[in-house]
Amino acid sequence: MVQQSVLALEEFLPYRLTRLTDAISRDFSQAYRARLGLTRPEWRTLATIGQYGTMTATEIGAHSSMHKTKVSRAVASLEVRRWVVRKPDANDRRVERLSLSKLGQKAYEDMVPVARAFEAELLTRMKAAERAALLAGLAALERAALSDPANS
Repeated sequence: MVQQSVLALEEFLPYRLTRLTDAISRDFSQAYRARLGLTRPEWRTLATIGQYGTMTATEIGAHSSMHKTKVSRAVASLEVRRWVVRKPDANDRRVERLSLSKLGQKAYEDMVPVARAFEAELLTRMKAAERAALLAGLAALERAALSDPANS
């Protein structure tokens, strides 16, 4: 039995989730780095705009849980590749609307099947009941961790 004054990291949920996230992200990054030469923030930015369409950098950061500095660098890099286009917001000149160019849309569309195949391969390593339990557990954990405790 573990002492109450000792924290066994291997059993601590936040640590386990971080370790798992890092391992899966590292494996997946090999796919998009090899195919497109993207960093993790660049991939997240490309994927977010690809999914939602035109967005601001603030919206991208909020959706992808990235700091504004990482989003800014990713957008600048994708802009150099001519994958992202900036346009001033019609109502607020301080805000820029970001969208994928035709080249960016093509890169996004090329990566969607790669991402889906990666996810499918990872999930096939589990039994059907384990997959179902994992997905249900993740949904429950997201509700618990991401909901506003004041509204619970």
